Amino acid sequence: MARISYPELASLPPDIVGLLSQIPKHGPVEMLSHTPALAKLFLLQGQALITSIELAARQRELVILTVGTLTGCDYEITQHVPISEAAGVHAAQRDALLRRDFNNSVLSPEDRALVCFVRGVIDDPRVSDTVFRDLRTRFSDRQIVETIQIVGAYWAFARLCTTLDIEVQAATDLTSVQALERLRP
Repeated sequence: MARISYPELASLPPDIVGLLSQIPKHGPVEMLSHTPALAKLFLLQGQALITSIELAARQRELVILTVGTLTGCDYEITQHVPISEAAGVHAAQRDALLRRDFNNSVLSPEDRALVCFVRGVIDDPRVSDTVFRDLRTRFSDRQIVETIQIVGAYWAFARLCTTLDIEVQAATDLTSVQALERLRP
């Protein structure tokens, strides 16, 4: 059970109720509705991180799974298993991430550069020059900035889940990500 109550749908502004009606029910998104303006911006940012970035969906999912692992967010990991599978992240690669084995050979050199960069962003105020150089040889400036934005968004989402003890919901399909792609503000 969550540490604070979810907001009553009837107490929310109509635009937030409209947004929530377009996506499957998710505890963290409902919890964000305590601050309607932030909930709206979060959903629109989520949509942009799925539909408007240069990073491939597979790379995005590697970043999200790494953030979920490093933040101890079971909700995030559970929700992104089917999404990552559909994006091409294999079970052995996902298992390596969940074990924090970021240099495992099941990950390509590009994957390792990406997830080691994510670990550096989360663990330290400044990523080491070695990790940054490795990433920079494989990803564009835009992709580097996108990666940092994904890390920040999913770190905040993870902390909402872990701090408030939001119940983990099973995920078996792509319904959530497909709804977010089609979201109409």
